[in-house]
Amino acid sequence: MDKLEDMSSVYDFDPITGNIPATKVEVTVSCRDLLDKDTFSKSDPLCVLYTQGVETKQWREFGRTEVIDNTLNPDFVRKYILDYFFEEKQNLRFDFYDVDSKSPDLSKHDFLGQMFCTLGEIVGSPASRLEKPLGGIQGKKCGTVVLSAEELSNCRDSATMQFCANKLDKKDFFGKSDPFMVFYRSNEDGTFTICHKTEVVKNTLNPVWQPFPIPVRALCNGDFDRTIKVEVYDWDRDGSHDFIGDFTTSYRELARGQSQFNVYEVINTKKKMKKKKYANSGTVTLLSFSVESEFTFLDYIKGGTQINFTVAIDFTASNGNPSQSTSLHYMNPYQLNAYAMALKAVGEIIQDYDSDKMFPALGFGAKLPPEGRVSHEFPLNGNLENPYCNGIEGILEAYHQSLKTVQLYGPTNFAPVVNHVARYAAAVQDGSQYFVLLIITDGVISDMAQTKEAIVNGAKLPMSIIIVGVGQAEFDAMVELDGDDIRISSRGKLAERDIVQFVPFRDYMDRTGNHVLSMARLAKDVLAEIPDQFISYMKSRGIKPNPAPPPYTPPGHTHHTQI
Repeated sequence: MDKLEDMSSVYDFDPITGNIPATKVEVTVSCRDLLDKDTFSKSDPLCVLYTQGVETKQWREFGRTEVIDNTLNPDFVRKYILDYFFEEKQNLRFDFYDVDSKSPDLSKHDFLGQMFCTLGEIVGSPASRLEKPLGGIQGKKCGTVVLSAEELSNCRDSATMQFCANKLDKKDFFGKSDPFMVFYRSNEDGTFTICHKTEVVKNTLNPVWQPFPIPVRALCNGDFDRTIKVEVYDWDRDGSHDFIGDFTTSYRELARGQSQFNVYEVINTKKKMKKKKYANSGTVTLLSFSVESEFTFLDYIKGGTQINFTVAIDFTASNGNPSQSTSLHYMNPYQLNAYAMALKAVGEIIQDYDSDKMFPALGFGAKLPPEGRVSHEFPLNGNLENPYCNGIEGILEAYHQSLKTVQLYGPTNFAPVVNHVARYAAAVQDGSQYFVLLIITDGVISDMAQTKEAIVNGAKLPMSIIIVGVGQAEFDAMVELDGDDIRISSRGKLAERDIVQFVPFRDYMDRTGNHVLSMARLAKDVLAEIPDQFISYMKSRGIKPNPAPPPYTPPGHTHHTQI
């Protein structure tokens, strides 16, 4: 990094949004009752995994297992290690072949069947174990595939360390330096990514920084010998921080803790080249190091926590008459409207984490038949006793039906639907369930004070709220509800955690009209905060995940060979 670059970018780094590499998940594959393609013995199966690009939808080969000789019930030893993102729909395809020769060309081998699923489906299944029938050969039962997912353990460690420095170079004309340190993780291609920045200690050449926690994967992405670069700066108010020097280390070195190995000379290369007698620009010492395993989102999911998804749709008159093509609720037979797209984008990902796939769907801001009563919390399926719809398709169907029966009206009140979900969330605070409410709206909120109060109360409960704004309205009030910059408060009470994520759908519309891409981008952004919000609730309540059921051991033993 050029030291003359605008150093304010270094100091403005936000460790929360800093780029942490993905959680890695190991997928194990077993099959039962595969087709027998060999005349004199059993099949010699091989599994090939394909992943799908979001934009192109093309399948790319990800990797192959070993071949196992002479079995219809293989338990493959070679695992697939995949990057897992809660907020993305990660489509997978498993193809199986009976290998007849040493040729890597799959067309030379007999096809045994295939199975499609998402990584979320595997992870979201009970004990993260998914069993599905193989298909792909018409009229034949191709057997069953069993997939199990396990989060790799080095993803979950969090290291806490503390540093001090001695005799750093004096950089300020009046007074001493104001030092801070910036940590960088090295990437595969030799570049560096910022991953932590300490606080500034004012007016000293011998600073002692506060201890800080950092996920191990942020420091080294699971590679304990990967270079970690640390730069030391003198803070300046105008952002042109002076470079004092740097040093490199690795996670393995740091993990030794306080010792003579963890005293580092801070070197300023330019100074060293100019001055013959240059020794260093000070030293940095590791004072303490500890590591502990953090519970992750996947630990809770594997332990059986269910994510309950509720959707609330805005039926106010400002959406326009649904029978006219200018309306945001217009039902174009050839294309989903913005409401349906937002619902499908978010719902199709969350549904993988809900075992019964039954979702309450509500509407607000409409006059209901027969007497024209205005409601801000009505079931889309018309059933007050049972507002649940079967799957995302069921919600879309109920939404379409509602448009034919209710009258769009107003005002735009959010508090009733927020409180509706909060009532359910309040009933199960043991960590077994977490609630996500998706509100899709076209506009300006009418009950701001009540909604703020509902959100502040909801922040104490196992729930998160996603608000997607559709149409061209001003959404300033929504930004206020999304407590990213300023934590939301009501009657002088601050929300104990940030549970709202707001995005305007128009920001995600693909210019080329590729709706698949628009929906993937939308889902990625609105769902990215959910795992952290989920963990923040569990941590604040001291809830630990249930132990996962014992790993699945398939019956029968098979003989493995490599080719």
